[in-house]
Amino acid sequence: MLEALGLTSDTETVYRAMLDHPALGVDELAALTGFTSGQVREALDHLADHLLIRISRESPSRFCAVPAHIGLTEMIARQEADIAARQAQVAASRTAVARLVADHSAARHPIRSERLLGLDAIQARLEEMGRTAESECLGVHPGGAQRSADLAAGRPLNAQALERGVTFRTLYQDSVRNDAATVDHARWLLNHGGEVRTAPVVPQRLVITDRAHALVPIDPTDTRKGAIYLTEPGIVCALVELFEQAWSGAVPLGAARPEDPETGLTPIERQLLHLLATGITDEAAGRQLGFSLRTVRRHMSSLMERLGATSRFEAGLKAAQRGWL
Repeated sequence: MLEALGLTSDTETVYRAMLDHPALGVDELAALTGFTSGQVREALDHLADHLLIRISRESPSRFCAVPAHIGLTEMIARQEADIAARQAQVAASRTAVARLVADHSAARHPIRSERLLGLDAIQARLEEMGRTAESECLGVHPGGAQRSADLAAGRPLNAQALERGVTFRTLYQDSVRNDAATVDHARWLLNHGGEVRTAPVVPQRLVITDRAHALVPIDPTDTRKGAIYLTEPGIVCALVELFEQAWSGAVPLGAARPEDPETGLTPIERQLLHLLATGITDEAAGRQLGFSLRTVRRHMSSLMERLGATSRFEAGLKAAQRGWL
């Protein structure tokens, strides 16, 4: 009955059982519903993702169901808010596109932005930016391993710019530290006077030259579709500030990321816990961190083992109790 809200039939069964029998634990719920303990814990994870269970105030080691008239009503409200937000995004995108078309077609105004479709158009503009750069080139490259062809294509122009005295600051995600080709290119930059840092999470793909020209993807999930070339001072300035904020929290490639002396967590593990605590899936967390699904699950398995937890919900509960979140 509640599948329209995103709940499976098993999850609904466990939720109803918790509403009818608030004092039951995992094993008692399993006996009542006919499920295994593992199935009950999986259902509890789903209920936690949908904010339909919470930690008991009377006993922090126990959880209880949020009353249906509160929890389900809030679920519907969240879905309605999501729909409204998506509609607002579509309206904003429509306005932005209309403004972009108007600006582009108005011959009496200088071009402040240009839409580039396809890899050839992107590469041509990158080459132009590289040849005309006079002082600085800032780059953000999210995701894991970078394409070898892309790295090789950019190296000759980068070398010419470096010889002219252009400074390079390049930001990757921590996951590239495991990719030999990307690390080799990063070391090449370092050996030629560039700076390279990494962080668990970085902004979308971005190239800025001389703090006056910027290139951003049309679709951050598929950068091969095209890009937007920007020279609007206000927008470029905002992108530079975004880069500087991400750069300040990143670590030089040659430096190790130390564990937190109090928790033993690495920055990646802490970021993963925070992402999963928001309710996003392992796949979504992997995309943000630049890791494969397998790697995310390996990190999560290690965290659950250290916490002595048998489910994501229990891991979140124990992490919160230890002050890890």
